Amino acid sequence: MDIATVIGIIGGFVVLIVAIVLEGSNPLSFMQLLPAVVVVGGASMAILVRYTMGSFVSAIGLGLKSSIFYKHVPTTRLIDQIAEIAETMRRQGPIALEQVEIEDKFFQRGVRMIADGFSAEALRASLERERDLDHERVEESHKIFKALGDTAPGMGMVGTLIGLVSMFGHMDDPKKIGPGMAIALLATFYGAAISNVFALPISDKLANRAAEEGTHRTLIIEALVMIREGRNPATIRDELASYLPLHSREKMLEAA
Repeated sequence: MDIATVIGIIGGFVVLIVAIVLEGSNPLSFMQLLPAVVVVGGASMAILVRYTMGSFVSAIGLGLKSSIFYKHVPTTRLIDQIAEIAETMRRQGPIALEQVEIEDKFFQRGVRMIADGFSAEALRASLERERDLDHERVEESHKIFKALGDTAPGMGMVGTLIGLVSMFGHMDDPKKIGPGMAIALLATFYGAAISNVFALPISDKLANRAAEEGTHRTLIIEALVMIREGRNPATIRDELASYLPLHSREKMLEAA
């Protein structure tokens, strides 16, 4: 689990609640159904106009899963694991790879393909296709959360206009002016909060995830092709060191 994402989202809303309490208001007074329906419902409907229902639902699920439950693997650790697999391949042959335990499903599939006798060309083509399709799914989820973040403030303004119209329509009844103004302001508040604390941060997180995962999977593909071709583990490690920053590269090569 990515604890930073959980802390960021929950902490962001907690900060808002604390600010309300410090101001002397009751947080429950900020919970209104009408502005929530306008902002959340209106933004969701606007996104459905741009995408299909299936894309919207799957993108929301994938986005939350990828941003919260994604497990970061340091590149140095990944290279070390690849070097161990290359050593196993060199000493015991491809059949021994069937017994290797690998947590990453993409990496595991590539190793199994080597054990099953796939050629280097078939291995590369299959894994590159899978990498590109997965990247497209995460990218679409990123775009949908970005659209949610862009649309929510606009729908907040729509809710504000509804509240103002309601307020001006009841100027003869002072008791209804306050609730109308509250709805107007809360709609803007909801739109800004949802956009800046939830939707846009997750969108940026997904973009970072797509870039990081794309780099790691490219590294894995190149490594597996070299393993399939029977390259020396030390040579493979040296080749993959180019994926690291210079200072990390030097430390890894010295440790090896």
